Amino acid sequence: MATTVLDPPAAAPALPHRLAFPAMVLGSAALAFGPWLVRLADVAPVSSAFWRLGLAILPLALLARFIGKPMAVGTVDRRVLLLAAVAGLFFAADVALWHYGIVRTTLANAALLSNAASFLLPIWGFVVLGHRPGRKALFAIGFALAGTLLLVGRSAELSPQHLAGDLFCLGAALLYTGYLIVIDRLRGTVAVFPLLGMATAFGAVGLLPVALLLSDGAFWPHDWTPLLLLALGSQVIGQGLVVFAVGHLKPLVVGLTLLVQPAVATAIGALRFGEVPGPVELGGAALVVVALVLVRLPERR
Repeated sequence: MATTVLDPPAAAPALPHRLAFPAMVLGSAALAFGPWLVRLADVAPVSSAFWRLGLAILPLALLARFIGKPMAVGTVDRRVLLLAAVAGLFFAADVALWHYGIVRTTLANAALLSNAASFLLPIWGFVVLGHRPGRKALFAIGFALAGTLLLVGRSAELSPQHLAGDLFCLGAALLYTGYLIVIDRLRGTVAVFPLLGMATAFGAVGLLPVALLLSDGAFWPHDWTPLLLLALGSQVIGQGLVVFAVGHLKPLVVGLTLLVQPAVATAIGALRFGEVPGPVELGGAALVVVALVLVRLPERR
C-alpha cells in the first residue's frame, strides 16, 4: 500500500489526541450552520446537497496536497477506495435526505431527529465494539438525551404536515451513523484530507444525476454565497474536524459531541431570528454541557 496516502498508526504523534475533542466540538458547531444555509440557498434540496459536496472537492484536494499526505487515488489500496466510496455514498444519501427534511419540517424537528446519530453511534460502540459503558457514560447519555429534548422538544411539532420531513431527517441520522462507522474503519490508516476528499468526490458523483433529475429547474443557483459557505463551513471545516476527531475518540464521545449542533442552532435562532431561548432551553443546553464534561472524565477502575 502506498505511503502517499497512508498514515501509519504507530507514527501518529501524541498531540492530535489532545486536540481531538476540541476539534470535534468545533466541527459540530460549524455543522450547526448547515440548516440555515440550506434554507437560504435558491436551489432544490438535493441540488444544494450536491453543491455542498461538489464545491468542496477542490479545497479538499488542495488541503490534501499541501497539508500532510497528497491524495494519489491511483496508488491507494482497493479496499481503501471501496470503503471511501461506501462512506461517500452513505454521506451523499444522508445530506440529500436531510436537506429534503429541513425544508419539509420545522427546524426544531430537523435538529431533534437528525441528532439521533448521537445515540445510535454509542449503541454501535456498546453492542458491536464491546465498549462497556461505565457509570459516568450512562449518566452522560441520560443528561444528553434530557438536554436535547429540552433544547428543541418544546418547539418540535408532531403533525401529518411534517411527517415526511421528519422521516427524511430520521433516515438521514441512520445514514450518517453508517458514514461515521465507515470513517472510523479508515481513520487508522488514511490521512484526514485524502479520506474526506475521496469520500466527498464519490458522494458528489453519486448525487449529480439524482440532483439533475429532481431539481425541477432549480439546479443552478443565482446566488452562490449560501452554497459556498455550506461547502466550506460544513463540508471542509465541519466534516474535516469531525473526520480528524473520529480517529481518536470513542463512538460515545463522538456521538454526544454531535449534540453541540442543536445548542449552537438555538444560539443562531436567538441572534439571527430573535428566538430568545427561555429557561427550559437554557437548562437543556446546560445538561448537554454537563454530558460533555462527564464523557471526558476518566472512569474509575
